[in-house]
Amino acid sequence: MTQRRADLLLITAAAVWGVSFVVVKEVLAVSSPLLFVAMRFTLATLVLAPFVGLRQRFSAVELRAGIVLTLLLASGFATQAVGLQYTTPARSAFIVALSSVLAPIVAVVAVRHRMNTLGMGALVVAGVGLYFLTNPSGGGLNRGDMWTLITAVVFGGHIVAVSEFSKRFDARRLVWLQLPGTAVGAGLAAALFEPVRLSWTGPFIGALVFTAVFSTALALIWQMRAQRFMSSMRASLLLCFEPVFATLTSWLYWGEEFSLIQGLGAGLILGGMVLAVVAEAQAEAGEVATLNSRP
Repeated sequence: MTQRRADLLLITAAAVWGVSFVVVKEVLAVSSPLLFVAMRFTLATLVLAPFVGLRQRFSAVELRAGIVLTLLLASGFATQAVGLQYTTPARSAFIVALSSVLAPIVAVVAVRHRMNTLGMGALVVAGVGLYFLTNPSGGGLNRGDMWTLITAVVFGGHIVAVSEFSKRFDARRLVWLQLPGTAVGAGLAAALFEPVRLSWTGPFIGALVFTAVFSTALALIWQMRAQRFMSSMRASLLLCFEPVFATLTSWLYWGEEFSLIQGLGAGLILGGMVLAVVAEAQAEAGEVATLNSRP
């Protein structure tokens, strides 16, 4: 695969994920959020199964890694879906994008990674961006934004966990292992914690198929294929297109508009994401230089 094709493949995945914010927002009018997440991941499990080597049994340590990843993924998608009931797709996408900025902080706490000055600066820039994005003159963070902030933190943890576990286990098997776990977890949470509602409309079925097949199964495969041919820094920068596509789709479909101050906030969040990626690259380069300097 050429570099250009890999770039286009990852940007396509980012575009699909960006559009899915609007799709999920629309479907929540006819379905309770946790039930929809459960159905989405059940269908994605079935779609992705033929592409994963499942003949070999999962080892105990592989299952433990899958459980950790599943808890993080299920929590992230559940809180994101709940939050979308009360906030807009574009705001949700930019807040979720903070996960790439929060990931280094999670790594400091969970696996004792170091954070350099540039990483701290990225957090400050993104924090200021979040303040402006949530429109302080209009009341600041709303209920949906708060739920989505939990999503960003959880997905930051998921990024760190994937980075750690992917060094020891097959990536595709770990991806698939998270899907049925997320489906079961969301289904149990729906039964226990939300008034379940569902209307089998044409748009609902279309949204279910789109999010399960394209946003979950295919996009994850595209991401895995593309990232074989690029650095993690390049991949992270290309994934910055996700909230951009979400904003464009929300504007075209919902007529959502950002004020000047909110646009500034969105731009600062993107800037924070870029700084976080650069900071991570510098940290990795520093670790390599330290190892090479040892006798």
